[in-house]
Amino acid sequence: MQLDPKNLTPMPGYVLVEPESKQTQTAGGIYLPDNVSDKPQAGTVIAIGASIWESGVKELKSPVKVGDKVVYKKWGGNDVKINTTEYQFLKFEDILATIKN
Repeated sequence: MQLDPKNLTPMPGYVLVEPESKQTQTAGGIYLPDNVSDKPQAGTVIAIGASIWESGVKELKSPVKVGDKVVYKKWGGNDVKINTTEYQFLKFEDILATIKN
């Protein structure tokens, strides 16, 4: 079964992010081995789940919208491999900032 990540709707309180590709080369042109490169901490929002309710009183809406470029916690979220691409399901609170163009 082939999944299209754009057809997925995250559960309430989560967003689906496509991480930037890993850096494989330094600015000076040196290639990095797989075990040296860190996991990306930035990416593009693909889908957003519904708002969540805190204590049944306060609505917490998504801090981002589809298409936003974001920076997120290094160890936040859950990795999901769809087809050949790795994606991140992140909680709203795991998003640290948006990147302005």
